Amino acid sequence: MPSLRSRALSVALIAAGRRRRFASAEAVRARVAETARRPASHLPPRSLGRVADVSRTFVGAWPVYDASPLGIEPAAQVLYVHGGGYINELVRPHWSMIRTLVTEARARVVVPAYILAPRGTADRTVPVAADLLSGLIASGGAGGTVLIGDAAGAGLALAAAQRLRDRTGDQPSRIVLISPWLDLTMSHPDQAAIEAADPLQARSGLLEAGRLYAGTLATDDPRVSPLHGSFGGLAPLTVFTGTRDVLTTDSRELLRRARADGVEVEFHEEPGLPHGYPLLPVPEGRAARDRIVELIRSAADE
Repeated sequence: MPSLRSRALSVALIAAGRRRRFASAEAVRARVAETARRPASHLPPRSLGRVADVSRTFVGAWPVYDASPLGIEPAAQVLYVHGGGYINELVRPHWSMIRTLVTEARARVVVPAYILAPRGTADRTVPVAADLLSGLIASGGAGGTVLIGDAAGAGLALAAAQRLRDRTGDQPSRIVLISPWLDLTMSHPDQAAIEAADPLQARSGLLEAGRLYAGTLATDDPRVSPLHGSFGGLAPLTVFTGTRDVLTTDSRELLRRARADGVEVEFHEEPGLPHGYPLLPVPEGRAARDRIVELIRSAADE
């Protein structure tokens, strides 16, 4: 049973009309057009600078932020890939999670503000993300590197890990996927029933966002939808999902397919929780963040 605070938040999300952002293909196209006219900021909040040493570099056209704990050596490294349906920038809940990773896990957190769709498509985006991951592993050692992604960012993170495995065999110590979007075809037969209870997302809008991100590729291409790729040789996985998330079918399929390929999977499915709940200010979100911090600390000890 979800906590009272979680239930109240789901009601508030519905009342605030959050689902309208992905309610239809037209809504997604309108959002993309608005972003083209007035690009949203991906800058970290000023408050992060009070607890972290924050810098920015560029990898090609990507701004990449680097946040490290003030006054101490980082105990581990994290590559954090943000969600937003491939059409939205980093927002405050992402930065709040990053702050937690810096202050509680004592991690250096590298955060790419990747180019959004439709300019940023999978064929261009996945190789750059894989290069970032490769560089981070090479600079700090695989034992101390954790790859984390939420939602669309989890899909990009997993596709990058698959590409790096195929290219060099290298992997981070662990991959953490938060409410991952892994199959952009949105074709799982259970999604229609789950969608009715999802306070945040609708399949029609997600299909359009996925089409924009796919570009010239098919939406079932593993670079676009890493659920259609192979899993053997990947790092151990930790997955968080909630049953009020239309994308929870992706997590369940990942669990089945990855374990069939011999990959270790730690799986957390919270009844009644919405998409992205580990980023939300609810008790279940706090517990998920605590577990992620534990995993990063464990990587630091390897």
